[in-house]
Amino acid sequence: MQVYAIGDIHGQIDLLRAAHERIFRDGGQDALIVHVGDLIDRGPDSRGVVEHLLQGRRDGRNWVVTRGNHDRFLPAFLNTPDWIDPGLSSGQHWLDHAGLGARATLESYGVDIDRPHHEVLNDARRAVPQAHSDFLATLPLWYLHPLALFVHAGIRPGVGLTDQQEHDLVWIRKGFLESEADFGPLVVHGHTALDRPTRYRNRLNIDGGAAYGRPLATVAIGPGTVDLLTDQGRQPMEIE
Repeated sequence: MQVYAIGDIHGQIDLLRAAHERIFRDGGQDALIVHVGDLIDRGPDSRGVVEHLLQGRRDGRNWVVTRGNHDRFLPAFLNTPDWIDPGLSSGQHWLDHAGLGARATLESYGVDIDRPHHEVLNDARRAVPQAHSDFLATLPLWYLHPLALFVHAGIRPGVGLTDQQEHDLVWIRKGFLESEADFGPLVVHGHTALDRPTRYRNRLNIDGGAAYGRPLATVAIGPGTVDLLTDQGRQPMEIE
């Protein structure tokens, strides 16, 4: 039994394709691959990432994609233009918060962001395929596999899986990252960018910082084992 996972993508289509190729070489074309969310924002080709994953679904690939906090911004803007994510301490709109990456995402769809919101909205509604918006808006919040629980940000300790709140699943840091609780399954997550993917006793953080020019983390998980997949092959990940 084996499952592969890919960290936060953030519009890095070339890195995503390369990650898939590493997995195919290791586990074959039918390998089960889980993507832990944050498909869009910051990187150069969010549109390409969404289309690539959608095409994989159309082709019957054994791919799972969970929802990240960034994946909520684009469909929310298109459907509820004034919505501001309560997870943002700044209280700023997606378009106005330079660090979120709205510019890169909308430019990948050919939309100029340097105009009033209503003009950006009108162009975005014309430019973004409905299938892309629907895909992002309906991604599952978690995926439970016999080897691990996959979720974008983490879980609230002491709360049952079906009682977890979406806000925590896509935003949590405090209360989860420092927890030494036994969550049952290994929790595989992203959201909190590190210099490299890191394995802990109760969780595995695979956000290696692809949004900031670092590699896109790709891991292979087996019974009791976690290996980082590189172009040179597998590298066992020890618990830190």
